[in-house]
Amino acid sequence: MNDQRSQTQRHVVIAGAGMAGVQTAVALREQGFTGPVTLLGAEPHQPYDRPPLSKAVLLGKAEDSAFDVDFEDLGVTLRLGVEVTALRPADREVDTADGPVPYDVLVLATGAEPVTLPGGPVPGVHLLRTVDDAARLRPVLAGRHAVVVVGAGWIGAEFTTAARDAGCPVTVVEAAPRPLAAALPAAVTTPMAGWYEAAGARLLTGTRVAALEPGRVRLDDGTELPADAVVVGIGARPATGWLAGSGIERGADGSVTADARLHTSLPSVYAVGDCASFPSARYGERLLVHHWDNALQGPRTVAANILAETADRSPEAVYDPVPYFWSEQFGRFVQYAGHHTDEDTLLWRGDPAADTWSVCWLRDGVLVAVLAVGRPRDLAQGRKLIESGTAVDPAAAADPAVPLKSAAR
Repeated sequence: MNDQRSQTQRHVVIAGAGMAGVQTAVALREQGFTGPVTLLGAEPHQPYDRPPLSKAVLLGKAEDSAFDVDFEDLGVTLRLGVEVTALRPADREVDTADGPVPYDVLVLATGAEPVTLPGGPVPGVHLLRTVDDAARLRPVLAGRHAVVVVGAGWIGAEFTTAARDAGCPVTVVEAAPRPLAAALPAAVTTPMAGWYEAAGARLLTGTRVAALEPGRVRLDDGTELPADAVVVGIGARPATGWLAGSGIERGADGSVTADARLHTSLPSVYAVGDCASFPSARYGERLLVHHWDNALQGPRTVAANILAETADRSPEAVYDPVPYFWSEQFGRFVQYAGHHTDEDTLLWRGDPAADTWSVCWLRDGVLVAVLAVGRPRDLAQGRKLIESGTAVDPAAAADPAVPLKSAAR
């Protein structure tokens, strides 16, 4: 049964005040939604951007990374320090510690939460996910303390970069045989492993942590590493545990199972950003993308479909992006666009021993992904080719002297 109330009467509640939640509120107003919008943020701070946390904020070059958004001017009710704890779709309410919040349309934008090692809290062990985490780590870097980083993924590499820039002795412990093993093939990550040593960091691969103890890290082979501080960066998972019992469909990875319009299995409930997976017709599989650009782009689709729903039209906006992210590590600007699998053909553009190089992945002759290290033009041109589904000449695509756009067939 359709809700016949006008748009101005329908209340949109957004659970989560990170990039995805904030951009959903902004997109709703930009696209002409005039009804009430409430944004619920679990943290007490003004909503902020996360990428600067491992860079400017961590190094003390900036106090915060708050979004430049005037919520009052937008007519958005911002409620901070209000964590959602449950969803009751039959009553169209979300529960919080401050009491229930009713909604007509709900947007799930609760993001992801860091994976932690087993055991309880240990003094000196840190995560790097929030502005408070960055604030706690700033004295560590300022004091040039000895640091052990657990995990050689994207966040581990970025923190190691910042810690070495600050003059901290750093040891990185990675359970996999190489950095970024879950994201990139061995041929690509092998040269990246050398970046750690060149930066003065010690990298231990194929090594597991047995225990975290005050002042030290004990490895599974019995080795003990002294540590003034430990930073754990072993991944993140969708922050959706609070949805248990709501009846909403979730995947094995915990992500909310959204459709191509970012609508969930519940009426008038959408999901966007790190907490949601979506089907990609472009890649023929469901994607869960834990990156900034996804949290920026997805809200536009959600807003368009909410406007259609509140105008009693069928939501038609489809979300099928070319995923994109970047990382700054060890003096290099690393960018990736697209999505690849192990079955795709890998092409090198340039020498991986050099400071700048790229990698392309082809599927049936069509460019589906590109990784660029210090070659932003390759990324920009490759992203356009991926978006258009353009076939390329492999020989031209593998020649770093040939502009990637010129490899199009």
